[in-house]
Amino acid sequence: MGLSTHVLDTMHGTPAAGMRVSFFATGTAGDRLIKRLTLNQDGRNPDGLLFSSEDLLVGSYKLVFDVAGYFRQRGVLLPEPAFLNLVSIDFGVADLNSHYHVPLLVSPWSYSTYRGS
Repeated sequence: MGLSTHVLDTMHGTPAAGMRVSFFATGTAGDRLIKRLTLNQDGRNPDGLLFSSEDLLVGSYKLVFDVAGYFRQRGVLLPEPAFLNLVSIDFGVADLNSHYHVPLLVSPWSYSTYRGS
């Protein structure tokens, strides 16, 4: 099963191709960077899963999406500072037999997420 993400740009009605994402394990000792990636043309990790079920552990994690950088790259004029710069989603993994999908729907002014399938 494992962990995956998918980002949709609701301003343009497209996947957020080219958005930069950082993935962290979080805990009492602080955040530990696991990987950085740039989303492919479908708004997904080009390598497939962020973490396979064999590598994923029960614990707390964080995905950080570079929203302002993405929209500026698309030519959107944003105020300085941008309303949304980095969007962080903190989530927990409790069941290693389940798939965890963390989608993000985003514009320069709003975002939403949920536990996908």
